[in-house]
Amino acid sequence: MTFVDEVKRGRFLSATCDLSLPFVPADWVLESGIHCQLLQRGVLQITPNEQISTAKDIVLSSGVHGNETAPIELIQQLAEGILLGHIEPVHRLLLIIAHPEAINHKTRFIEENMNRLFKVRNSERNIDCKVANQLQEAVNSFYGVSTAVQPERWHLDLHCAIRPSEHYTFAISPYSHKHSRSNSLFSFIQHAKIEAVLLANDPSSTFSWFSAEYHGAQALTIELGKVADFGNNNLALLAHFSRAMMKLVTENSLPITWNNDVEVYRVSRTLLKQSDDFNFSFPDDLPNFTFFDEGVYLGSDSGEAFIADEKGEAVVFPNANVALGQRAALMVKKAHIIFEEQIRLCG
Repeated sequence: MTFVDEVKRGRFLSATCDLSLPFVPADWVLESGIHCQLLQRGVLQITPNEQISTAKDIVLSSGVHGNETAPIELIQQLAEGILLGHIEPVHRLLLIIAHPEAINHKTRFIEENMNRLFKVRNSERNIDCKVANQLQEAVNSFYGVSTAVQPERWHLDLHCAIRPSEHYTFAISPYSHKHSRSNSLFSFIQHAKIEAVLLANDPSSTFSWFSAEYHGAQALTIELGKVADFGNNNLALLAHFSRAMMKLVTENSLPITWNNDVEVYRVSRTLLKQSDDFNFSFPDDLPNFTFFDEGVYLGSDSGEAFIADEKGEAVVFPNANVALGQRAALMVKKAHIIFEEQIRLCG
């Protein structure tokens, strides 16, 4: 059984992660006329037979962190449905299972956090850098060869949190210099019943930021529950998201709507780890979005104390074990948005 044979049978995930199967690029056409192209291991491009007037170019990525398995299962389900003829997308898709080696090792990454490696092309000092470079090339090519006259570019990068959360699902809207916060993107958040959205306030080097900054994509990092092994994910808890993703790829467009069901946060500050003395005052399993009243001691770094800001703050992604110079936590506050063609913060 070849790599391509496995994928044609709908086994995109198993083929991607079976490193004993040599990867060979391939393309073929389904009975429906859908054009399938294997561009890289774990990168499958889908092109509908006919382009609609409201065409989107949509990147759906998973496995940037190898142990975040629920999103990988969702991408596998979507790929299988398309490959076996059960699902017919009306938009161009790039389906990604990003890091098979990390998936096989059941770990976030091998040597370096790959979701910090999308700012520029990396020196290929390890497998994480090599894969990040390959993914940048794949996205550049996908957006660069669009067949639509004025394509609307999207990128949903799917993850799971490594800790519990006050919001089981939430999205991070990366900060970019492009118009990458459309009302259609935020309508998707509501259709998918994502519980909260966090608006970043500085450029980053994440995969979704890469697509927003360099390609003007409507981009989100979406956290779907908590890390678990394959087979132990309760995908029923992600049913709303799965249905919305299906509608995103199979319907011309989703209704534009916003009724404030989604909690909105803004980043108030970013805590960077500057020394090996960095520490938090709270336990490692503290849930994301835990709120601290004004004046509460949060931790310290080289003698500098971190104190909860005026009117209090919540913490997201706290991790004292990151590399020096990397983000150890985001401190956030609730906010409100102005729902226009491009989303803006109130005040």
